Amino acid sequence: MNPITEQQLRTLLAASDADPRPGLWTAQLNECMQAHDISTPARQSAFLAQVLHESAGLKHLEEGLSYSAPRLRAVFGRRFTSDEQAVAYSHQPEKLANYIYADRMGNGNEASGDGWKYRGRGLIQLTGRDNYARFAAATKTDALANPDLVLSPPAAALSAAWFWSSHGLNDFADKSSAPDGDAQFLALTKRINQAADGLASRSALWKLARQVLASRPA
Repeated sequence: MNPITEQQLRTLLAASDADPRPGLWTAQLNECMQAHDISTPARQSAFLAQVLHESAGLKHLEEGLSYSAPRLRAVFGRRFTSDEQAVAYSHQPEKLANYIYADRMGNGNEASGDGWKYRGRGLIQLTGRDNYARFAAATKTDALANPDLVLSPPAAALSAAWFWSSHGLNDFADKSSAPDGDAQFLALTKRINQAADGLASRSALWKLARQVLASRPA
């Protein structure tokens, strides 16, 4: 594998108000990509584009769940059918997580607290008890019992690479240089975010990453 350099990562982060520690993240990203065979320019550029978008430039390692009532209705319209219901959950992250993630992804009911305990963390927002359990088993970490572990840079990066490989995303990345590469990148994005939110940002980062990685020596 040809590792990325700190300068290349700085270039990718330059357009945003990003994490000021590219030296730390360069090592973590190279290590996790090595561990999960994200080893070619096509795979690395797609992976970096997705994790940089999901984490707002390696800055946000935890799901933001503080929404206004109108925003709750816009984002979770199926679950909030009245203004009164939305107001009861607005700007209450823990209460919201326990509601919207209840009885899903291996979580218990709303009263169990699993929705908040297993909320999105890491560079690709690992979410739900089942995902934490699978990640913990695959990497021999304590992430199920201690989900805040995924907020640390090593586990945040590793969880993203594990999610990537366990969902077969290298296959999509391998096809992204084909004539229908944009369609493959869209399909890849939907494996991470079903609604493909932020596709323009992800695509711009993907284009930039391809350019940056193409300029490095073999």
